[in-house]
Amino acid sequence: MMKTFAAVIFDMDGVLLDSESVCDLVWRKAAKECGIDDIDKIIEKNRGCNYTDTRASLEHDLQSVSAADKFMNRTAELFNKIETEEGIPSMKGAREALEYLTKKGYRIALASSTDGNAVRRQMKNAGFIDFFETLTTGDTVARGKPDPEIYARACASLGLSPDVCCAIEDSPNGMRSAYRAGLSCIMVPDKIAPDDEMKKIAMCILPSLNAIATVL
Repeated sequence: MMKTFAAVIFDMDGVLLDSESVCDLVWRKAAKECGIDDIDKIIEKNRGCNYTDTRASLEHDLQSVSAADKFMNRTAELFNKIETEEGIPSMKGAREALEYLTKKGYRIALASSTDGNAVRRQMKNAGFIDFFETLTTGDTVARGKPDPEIYARACASLGLSPDVCCAIEDSPNGMRSAYRAGLSCIMVPDKIAPDDEMKKIAMCILPSLNAIATVL
């Protein structure tokens, strides 16, 4: 029998918004401009991480503060250009899942590694923000995913214990964060296929958000 939950806490990038595809595009373009090799490996290592952790990781990988600064500044420029001119696409089934969960009476919250200003802007532009009771963002926590802090804070923002909350994530770092905080985890993989660790910690793995009604 499936467990009953009071709330569903979503990740944003790669779950609700197809921002991961945009990020991959701009990271590869910026890497080419900056002469950075093995960018795909760097992308996968930092997927789901917040700005601070990503910045520190890049400094380590590039062994240069100035190179990390140049790269991060260029990716921000390219991302902002696409967001302004084209917008960030929604993930398949995102709106339908939010509407379904709202009708079912679930409380809905967000736990995103992205900065709060960007989260509010992008969620508003997608028409999703009114579905959410609370938004917990990367700039409000000391330790980013995979640390459990952001999910612990998201649960606290609802006044609920983690055991009655279900997380929906796409990345291993996000899954680890939610699982370590004590939430049940649904994985909807985007760029990274689930490995044995993810299969073990996931309550279930869905092909897209269109399948959410089969488990909640």
